[in-house]
Amino acid sequence: MAAPSLSTPASVTVRVQAEDFDTAAEIEALSTGRTDIGAVVTFSGLCREEKGQLAALELEHYPGMAEAEIRRICEEAITRFDLQGATAIHRFGRIDPGARIVLVIAASTHRQAAFDGASFIMDYLKTAAPFWKKEHLKDGTARGWVSAKDADDTARDRWTRG
Repeated sequence: MAAPSLSTPASVTVRVQAEDFDTAAEIEALSTGRTDIGAVVTFSGLCREEKGQLAALELEHYPGMAEAEIRRICEEAITRFDLQGATAIHRFGRIDPGARIVLVIAASTHRQAAFDGASFIMDYLKTAAPFWKKEHLKDGTARGWVSAKDADDTARDRWTRG
């Protein structure tokens, strides 16, 4: 008879913040002391300069609702991919080109689950979490609020196919 499993419950960390984050520290926080984790996959999204035209990206969110939706997405990924943990941090406010915007970390016993979990979280975060972005250009003008992209919907929809 096999000994009962003493696995540590999956952890979820979700933050929406103006401040930058430390990717290495977030990986440590998720994985330290966790001998059940065999793979950690991270995704860091950075602000692009848009061919030298962008001065900054302004990100707004729906406080409370954004965190709840990201938590729901992470919890679904944990269940779906048998993850040991997930972290999702999304910044808001004025972000300069080259600065970090978003961090997704997925931890699992095996690498493929961690890769799939991170992709799933990011695909749904892009389409379901209530964030809005406005581009501020170097010439002093603003392009207005950026529309959702069909490619993001297509990436998300791959998870619903049978």
